[in-house]
Amino acid sequence: MAPMYALFEEAGKFQTGRILSEAESSAQIELESGKRVKVKASHVLLKFDKPSPADLMRDAQALSDTIELELAWEFAPEDEFGFAELAFEYFSPQAPLTEQTAALLRLYDAPHYFRRAGKGRFKKASAEVIAQALAGIEKKKQIQAQIESWATELSQGTCPAPIQTQLYKILFKPDKNAPEYKAVVDAARATQTAPLALLQQAGAITSAYQFHWQRFLFDNFPKGTSFPSLQAPAIADALPLANVQAYSIDDSQTTEIDDALSVQGLGTGTVTLGIHIAAPALALKPGDAIDQLGRQRLSTVYMPGYKITMLPDEVVQSYTLQEGRDCPAVSLYASFDEATLVLQHTETRVERVPIAANLRHDQLDAIVTEAWLQDDSFQHAADVQEPAMPRAQLVFLYRLAQHLKAQREVVRGKPENFNRPDYNFRLVGNEGEEPQGHEQVHISIRQRGAPLDLMVAEAMILANSTWGNWMAELGVPGIYRSQASLLPGVKVRMGTKALPHAGIGVPSYAWSTSPLRRYTDLVNQWQIIACAKHGSTAALAAPFKPKDAELFSIISAFDGAYGAYNAYQNGMERFWTLQYLKQHQITELSATVFKAFPGQPPMARADDLPLVLPVMGGADLPRGARVQLRLGAIDDISLDVHGQLLHVLEADAPTSAEAIDLVDEEDDSPAGPIALAMDVNEGPATEVNAA
Repeated sequence: MAPMYALFEEAGKFQTGRILSEAESSAQIELESGKRVKVKASHVLLKFDKPSPADLMRDAQALSDTIELELAWEFAPEDEFGFAELAFEYFSPQAPLTEQTAALLRLYDAPHYFRRAGKGRFKKASAEVIAQALAGIEKKKQIQAQIESWATELSQGTCPAPIQTQLYKILFKPDKNAPEYKAVVDAARATQTAPLALLQQAGAITSAYQFHWQRFLFDNFPKGTSFPSLQAPAIADALPLANVQAYSIDDSQTTEIDDALSVQGLGTGTVTLGIHIAAPALALKPGDAIDQLGRQRLSTVYMPGYKITMLPDEVVQSYTLQEGRDCPAVSLYASFDEATLVLQHTETRVERVPIAANLRHDQLDAIVTEAWLQDDSFQHAADVQEPAMPRAQLVFLYRLAQHLKAQREVVRGKPENFNRPDYNFRLVGNEGEEPQGHEQVHISIRQRGAPLDLMVAEAMILANSTWGNWMAELGVPGIYRSQASLLPGVKVRMGTKALPHAGIGVPSYAWSTSPLRRYTDLVNQWQIIACAKHGSTAALAAPFKPKDAELFSIISAFDGAYGAYNAYQNGMERFWTLQYLKQHQITELSATVFKAFPGQPPMARADDLPLVLPVMGGADLPRGARVQLRLGAIDDISLDVHGQLLHVLEADAPTSAEAIDLVDEEDDSPAGPIALAMDVNEGPATEVNAA
């Protein structure tokens, strides 16, 4: 008996095979591959004994390609029909098996002419639908032709204008269905080149600076950095005027002046330090329009030569501690025994504070020196203008700062050694506007722990710790930073519990002193004001309650944004350092090895520049070794540069345990490789560094 075959549809594909057995609702079929499948009876479209399945499908496919769709559409019945009916109409009333199968294949491949109505059943589309479908098909053909043309241009080293226009979107936030993106992918595959390298070779990336800047914007400011037009609300509270003269200490480029200091009672036996913090929380309310802006940005973004503020400048200027004004502030008054510097008591007030002057680091660091502060007979040259803040007050502040630092170091269990300098970046040519990448770079060194730095840092630590403890005592939740220990790998965490910060050496630490530039500080200021106004009942009046989900949401968002901002700042500092090397034609430098791992190039830190780089040819160098390096090629996109070992300057350079700690501890601790100010007041991106 001749074998029987079947043509059936399964999962949108047509298959053929030999029928082994049949039941009422299914059939057992053996495919040409030898695989046996169970097929529903309704899926079997044709049964035949000849020709062979292979011959049938080959001949039917060839015939199917000759069927004119327009003519087939004309012949097709108006109502639903089967493929055999079309074959009878199109070919002949006696259309054989091959022609019927050809009709089936052609119908199936032309959904714009015939929509499927069931297994082997179809209904022809309307003329309007067909016209639209054909137009769409033609458009796709044109787009594909355009993609192929662009891909060819890219492969040949030319960037088409539409791709140039969409460059940063293609690189950082692509629409993978866009023809520009597809052209880049096709060209990358054809040339076996990474897309970024391909675009570089095609001349698409004309500015390395813009590459980094646009990537940052796409990731963090997709809607741009401008602010809507908003008016800063006035502070309605009738605030008493403080009987002090306060002085801020910042860099000349600082516009968000958050903090100022005052000193009272010198010579009386009890001296009161006033720490005065700008008070936007008196006017801004959680959920209002300006608060929403702050919560979206979460922090000011610093970078060499430029910054993106957390709040609009007109808002900042309404609450900043501007000299010559009586500024609303949240003040912490800490009274000390003048002789022993023992802390006697603290008090928090919400008030107006007269700001006598805005002192500037960069103008005064060379004047307010340790020698000038510790030697009454030391006098500067006659043409040197001494600071507006009385010398006696600065002397006390420096003495107190040294004392507070020493107390914290006892808790830390080891001293804070600022044995690496900070670097100030100044760009010549952008004048505060967004840099373009071609500005001249000036990098200067500012040694950490300078007297003015120390005064501000210790005052802010005192305020952040005191207010953190106070909120906890009153049961008012806040946003805290904590570090369980100084052991390697133990990181600084953010949370709502008042836990010790081992890196700073305080029982708790709540960022509260930069409410104009850091959203966590603004949140904590709302809570601190509630404490100041309501005392023991503050927990009922504070905007954020214990276990408030909003606080955890803010912490999570802030952690992510702050990390991204710091990473970008670090990247831009490296970018401008590389530009400095090129502008000054520096091909060699000295460096100190600080990390050495078996089988990997050791890492070294340049002695006089903020640059870390791998040392090639120095596999056996120990940590602490000073070396002379020849710089390799600089890649402005990847920010890569390496140093080739020329010779060892000091093989056994002293590397104390503390120096190693400075490398291994998280950057977020005061002994980390950024600056003490990171966990104290302004974060790693101090206004000084961003100049």
